[in-house]
Amino acid sequence: MKFFLTLLIAFLALQTEATAQYSAQKDAMYIATLKAVTDYKINDEENIKDIEALRENQRFLQDLRKMMKKLSNQRGKDALNARIYKILQNAGKEIYDELK
Repeated sequence: MKFFLTLLIAFLALQTEATAQYSAQKDAMYIATLKAVTDYKINDEENIKDIEALRENQRFLQDLRKMMKKLSNQRGKDALNARIYKILQNAGKEIYDELK
């Protein structure tokens, strides 16, 4: 009986770990989808002139640099980083689901 219980606990632990890993892979998949679509659409004929103008706009670039300094890629993200990450995941999921 102890062996069966130990085996059951080990199985449940492995299943929980596999589920967490699958969830992390899905989140990464959504972020990768968002990046791929963004990279593709940034060269869209309708956007290219405006994008080029922004690349030359020093004020915009300065503001963008300030915004990016607020972000962190460290594992222990603060509340702002966690909210931004969740927004990106949700956007990536919506795009993934739309294109699938």
